[in-house]
Amino acid sequence: MGASVDIQSIMELLPHRYPFLLVDRVVEYEPDTSIRAYKNVTMNEAFFQGHFPGTPIMPGVLIVESMAQACGILYLLSNKDKVQGKLLYFLGMDKVKFRRPVVPGDRLDIEGTVLKTGSRAWTFRGEAFVDGKRVAEAEMRAGGRI
Repeated sequence: MGASVDIQSIMELLPHRYPFLLVDRVVEYEPDTSIRAYKNVTMNEAFFQGHFPGTPIMPGVLIVESMAQACGILYLLSNKDKVQGKLLYFLGMDKVKFRRPVVPGDRLDIEGTVLKTGSRAWTFRGEAFVDGKRVAEAEMRAGGRI
């Protein structure tokens, strides 16, 4: 198991920056296998200004993006020697389901599991939870030139 990864190290791995960096910390990871991370959802998020005034809800596409970023971090940590200086791309998603709303004050716990590895792309199962209850899930593909 890999140790936790803080926000500074995440920013060294991913090109995303505020307001689009949607992973605050990696709790633990096992290279080529799985990752656990989280995003603290605060009222200060830019998307809450318009989604929806008076009833702020985190957009589902951003929940999927947070799962994709966590899985991308796992991919990058698992392929450190091969990917330095290269971009990783989100290639697709399937079996996406949203189960509960995510609101300001929630901690979005993210779990990613590797389903398939390949020379150019990996497939992951991502799940997001709030207070132990599943709020979203998806299968996602990511890859780049290694």
